[in-house]
Amino acid sequence: MTRHFLVDTDLSPAEQAEVLDLAAELKAKPYSHAPYAAEGAGRRTVAVIFDKTSTRTRVSFAAGIADLGGVPLIIGAGDSQLGHKESITDTAKVLERMVATIVWRTYAQAGLEEMAAASSVPVINALSDDYHPCQLLADLLTIREHKGTLAGLTMTYLGDSANNMANSYLLAGATAGMHVRIAGPEGYLPDPAVVGAAEQRAAETGGSVLVTTDAVAALAGADVVATDTWVSMGQEDEKAARQELFRAYAVDAAAMVHAAPDAVVLHCLPAYRGYEISADVIDGPQSLVWDEAENRLHAQKALMTWLVARSGTPGTTGSPS
Repeated sequence: MTRHFLVDTDLSPAEQAEVLDLAAELKAKPYSHAPYAAEGAGRRTVAVIFDKTSTRTRVSFAAGIADLGGVPLIIGAGDSQLGHKESITDTAKVLERMVATIVWRTYAQAGLEEMAAASSVPVINALSDDYHPCQLLADLLTIREHKGTLAGLTMTYLGDSANNMANSYLLAGATAGMHVRIAGPEGYLPDPAVVGAAEQRAAETGGSVLVTTDAVAALAGADVVATDTWVSMGQEDEKAARQELFRAYAVDAAAMVHAAPDAVVLHCLPAYRGYEISADVIDGPQSLVWDEAENRLHAQKALMTWLVARSGTPGTTGSPS
């Protein structure tokens, strides 16, 4: 059965741990797996489709696919007929005959689900309006590198809690057995369905979930503090209003006083210093944002290797057993 990665909970707790272990292995030995190497000197192609702009996702997937023996085929917005002249289903049926994996950064989660339903090769969510699961694999890898473990740690996210990062922190953190706290203003809290899914997963792993409007309560003793831009793509017209709305949820020195003394700080970037995070915090000793950015490469290489192996894609080499 073809395995896809569209939302954080597409990996079980054990599977998430496998991917993170493989990411650590690939970080230490970057060329130890080559799932996209083909017979002779052949190299399999991976389609990487961008409906939204990108820096880290584009570079990390392109470099990672090359490291794994493959060829990245970058398809930008407006470069294909996907979704307007040709249906998503028809596009999937064409791509599956030519590429080994489909990576797609897009808007609607429903589009990814339609692509996966019609594809016999793995489909990976490289960001949608609802979830950013690849970023969370990188975040968890980063936390584990610096804390030695994930289960039992408290991870707090402040800011726009109705966005894709908050959703993925809930689901991925709960899968890892973490205590996940999400804090934002009224009207900008996670969808109850996402919270329910996180609570269900937390019940399996020993983690917990807290959603609150109280930033100080969410920060109390936290081991990990995370945030994201207050103005996501497509919200530029709301910039002034959103900067005022989320001001009480900024990650700055005053906020960090409430976290554990050895708390670490994450931000998926791009960051706006002086708004969601202060310069002294993101550039300070508790910040792991550059390790976090680098780990997109290692986590996504592990994910692609793992998905290809679990999907039984023929002709791959160097995949995990």
